[in-house]
Amino acid sequence: MTDSVTVVRTFDAPQDLVYSMFVTPEYFATWFGTDQVDVPMDTFEMDVRVGGQWRAVMHLPDGTLKHWVGSFLELDPPHRVVFDLTDEPDNPDRAPVTVTLRPVDGGTELTLVQQTPGWPAEGRAALEHGYNAFLDSMGRLLDRLPA
Repeated sequence: MTDSVTVVRTFDAPQDLVYSMFVTPEYFATWFGTDQVDVPMDTFEMDVRVGGQWRAVMHLPDGTLKHWVGSFLELDPPHRVVFDLTDEPDNPDRAPVTVTLRPVDGGTELTLVQQTPGWPAEGRAALEHGYNAFLDSMGRLLDRLPA
């Protein structure tokens, strides 16, 4: 059984700009919300430091609210960000996510790995689908920003 989900994406953007997607509140709220979900900035908090917390409320199209919480576990600009997250704020069990960035010809390669010990295959597939939607949204945001 696989104990993680890995998504690799290459962006036509410099490494420091891709890194900023994870540590700049306005950017994070935009890609994390995707194009179908709203994450209002008045519901978003981010303390960018190791041990710092972040919070966001997703407003889903059907009116459902998802309350996300997480923390930064490692910050190594512009190479690596490790954070955890959950949409069950009262649950202390948070899944760690490691994002590694490296420059490549024409941009930056992003490798995202989330640990999923004990998750069923359907759960991992849904998670991978979700991260791909997030990264699609991130790509569109990066395309709109000056490099």
